Amino acid sequence: MGPPGTGKTSIARSVARALDKKYVRVCLGGVRDEAEIRGHRRTYIGSMPGRIAAGMKQAGVSNPLMLLDEIDKVSTDYRGDTSSALLEVLDSEQNSHFVDHYLEIPLDLSRVLFIATANDAAAIPRPLLDRMEILEVSSYTENEKFHIGKDYLLEKQRSRHGLKPEQLTITDEALQKIIHNYTREAGVRNLERRIGDLCRKAARKILEGSAAEVRVDEADLAEYLGRERVHFSMANEKDDVGIVRGLAWTSVGGDTLQIEVNVMPGKGEIQLTGQMGDVMKESARIGLSFLRSIADRYDIPGAYFEEHDIHIHIPEGAVPKDGPSAGITMATAMLSALTGRKVKADLAMTGEITLRGRVLPIGGLKEKLLAARMADIHHVLVPDKNRPDVEELSAEITGGLEIVYVSSMEDVIEQSFV
Repeated sequence: MGPPGTGKTSIARSVARALDKKYVRVCLGGVRDEAEIRGHRRTYIGSMPGRIAAGMKQAGVSNPLMLLDEIDKVSTDYRGDTSSALLEVLDSEQNSHFVDHYLEIPLDLSRVLFIATANDAAAIPRPLLDRMEILEVSSYTENEKFHIGKDYLLEKQRSRHGLKPEQLTITDEALQKIIHNYTREAGVRNLERRIGDLCRKAARKILEGSAAEVRVDEADLAEYLGRERVHFSMANEKDDVGIVRGLAWTSVGGDTLQIEVNVMPGKGEIQLTGQMGDVMKESARIGLSFLRSIADRYDIPGAYFEEHDIHIHIPEGAVPKDGPSAGITMATAMLSALTGRKVKADLAMTGEITLRGRVLPIGGLKEKLLAARMADIHHVLVPDKNRPDVEELSAEITGGLEIVYVSSMEDVIEQSFV
């Protein structure tokens, strides 16, 4: 399970090759008819066996490796629940007598090695997920992408375009710039496409006779691939009031969110803009309630909240955002705006806040720390309960970052302000 383009299907194919098993791929994306799994009864016109039985026939052996691709994309309609039909297939206690409606005799699936792929665990029904062992495939670091591109993708694309190794060379600096400024993804699919673009441009030059061989350097990328497509928002240049950098997990890796807060005379209303989801709006209100409860510690008058409006905005308003992990970021930004105290410029934070100011753990930490490094941020506040997750990460990800563990908003406030 992991983001698109990280090689989940390729891993299954490699496992089949390593175990010397027949490989069968069953794509479940968009399948919504239970008969696709269990087969149709032979009384119907156009009846046929289900995809599992058809896959076994295609393999021709009783112990193939069967890949159930995109298992989180199966859907349900009035004809039955497809995911429920998969329960028997994937249960090792039951699948030795799997009955396909078309075959009408038990089919032994106990020797089949099933590997399923998915992008999102939340979309898989709980009973079905319980029958699987979850292996997380996380986003690649830029260094990992560089080695995958150099050692595998470049050679693959050169052979696809009929180019010899000496006819096209891409320098290390150019490949790193393609990864950093021309692709934004968790996997390497777009990186392979950009290398393919270079191969086609090189092949055309060679065919037209304008060059016998093509060398692509960092300075040549604008000519071959056009202007840079990806720009990373860097750390703030100076300490500021009411602006705090949060860390977010997205389907294409991590990202930084700059949260802005303004306080103005009004009637005590809170405005939330920037396409926030319900969970994020609740985090903002929880943060405000906590700040109201400790207002006397910072000499904020009791009537202040009734006489002023608070506006929280997250830029890139066209992008929907949700999740609880911006809780401490919004609370810190609000406190900064209320007290006029500046927040450190090269600081980022992530964590869920409770009504009493405790900091709860969050997910997607690897991608968030990678995003912090991309933005040239050096200090990161992480929930104390995420300490085991950080210890599992390699020095390549955490190197250059000063990670501070926080368990309450008091810790966050102590580390945040100048």
